[in-house]
Amino acid sequence: MSALSIIIDTDPGQDDAIALLLAAASPELELLGVTTVAGNVPLALTTLNACKVMELAGRRDVPICAGADRPLDVPLVTAEHVHGDTGLNGVQLPEPTLAVDPRHAVDFIIQTLREREAGTVTLCPLGPLTNIALALRQAPDIAPRIRRIVLMGGGFFEGGNVTPAAEFNFYVDPRAAHEVFTSGVPITMAPLDVTHEALTTAARIEAIRAIGNRVGPVVAAWMEFFERYDEEKYGQDGGPLHDPCVIAWLLRPALFSGRDCNVRIETASELTRGMSVVDWWAVTGLPANAQVLRHVDSDGFFALLTERLSRLG
Repeated sequence: MSALSIIIDTDPGQDDAIALLLAAASPELELLGVTTVAGNVPLALTTLNACKVMELAGRRDVPICAGADRPLDVPLVTAEHVHGDTGLNGVQLPEPTLAVDPRHAVDFIIQTLREREAGTVTLCPLGPLTNIALALRQAPDIAPRIRRIVLMGGGFFEGGNVTPAAEFNFYVDPRAAHEVFTSGVPITMAPLDVTHEALTTAARIEAIRAIGNRVGPVVAAWMEFFERYDEEKYGQDGGPLHDPCVIAWLLRPALFSGRDCNVRIETASELTRGMSVVDWWAVTGLPANAQVLRHVDSDGFFALLTERLSRLG
């Protein structure tokens, strides 16, 4: 069986970094490129962090392209209070020697989708959807060529994590999220409802720390830094690993359950900017435009993550 071809669009972020490592360690996935966007921290840092993580993974073969440094039509909001001033606080990685690809992320996405056979490339956005929306604006012909967009973003029963109504990625660029969800491209959405079940308990962190390679202690340190914010915020045993859910779904969809729903994104309201309005109970009669994940087998998820991280150097 041939590998699934993917592009990861990301704003690392500790959980983004772990998602990148999971993808890099998984032979079922052909990682065509990593594109970066401003989100958790500004673009210069998300791009630097992507280079650091791909070097840690030993994947110098994957092009890294910098993309949008701001949302489509609102000022940039970042999340250093969650991820630290570098975006990857918790452990200090060496300065990377990996060079950034000179192509703009949007151009790379468009070029790759046009060159590859239609319906074979999956886009995996882990941050604000700015680059994806810009690519669809610039080249509408790519929409039917995308196999699927599998993204982390939104929330419904769980509400929001940056406002009462909105999850961070959609809040940062609600217009981009709206344009992606109305693009007609098949979408799988991993909202807070599912990611809040993937909790980094002490036992799970220790299992990763004990892997015995150089990656294990780095990931454990990131998890401990990241969860110090979420444990205080949510009162849970551990913090949620949001973005690796995207990659885990690609590898083991049976770990997840959900349903097809109509999803709309609020762009105008000051109160609910970036809210994902998920028609879970099908009360609107509007056609489904996304597969919305609701639950995950968290033990299976962490078993997969730990096993794959053990494959890295």
